[in-house]
Amino acid sequence: MTASGQGEPDGYPSPFHEILHLDLYGDDPTRIANVTSTADYSTEQEQPDMSTLDEAIKQLLAIEGSTGAAVVDYSSGMALAQGGNPGFDLGVAAAGNSNVVSAKLRTMADLSLDSDIEDILITLGTQYHLINVLNSTASKGLFVYLVLDRTYANLALARHKLKNLAKDITI
Repeated sequence: MTASGQGEPDGYPSPFHEILHLDLYGDDPTRIANVTSTADYSTEQEQPDMSTLDEAIKQLLAIEGSTGAAVVDYSSGMALAQGGNPGFDLGVAAAGNSNVVSAKLRTMADLSLDSDIEDILITLGTQYHLINVLNSTASKGLFVYLVLDRTYANLALARHKLKNLAKDITI
């Protein structure tokens, strides 16, 4: 028996120890809980951190007048995270707005404009659609799509809040 009462002789790890990597982390359960499975071959860089993206969506939807929000990969048109109820399919809108962003980037390249897109505003009769292109290294290729109800939204304040939230979005 070990001093910890695990039932194995001292110096011989049990299969339980091997599975939980107790030989590396000792018997501290808080450290054991943070160990990922060795069968999980993906890395943090390969998978978007959904908790961070979901939190970003919650914060975007907290902007006054916001009815929908998405974080979108403009090369594929896929929404990595989305929320709210703007009265239309956010996934379809994300794909369509990917075409808007890609077209603007191509036009800028054709004109040899050496600058980044900050945001694109589309005004409709009852809504504002804000597209904030993320230009940081950790979020290149993404944009934030925010739908605002014109009746309740303050456009200047919403753009300011969107800009502040967007700088912290990473995958």
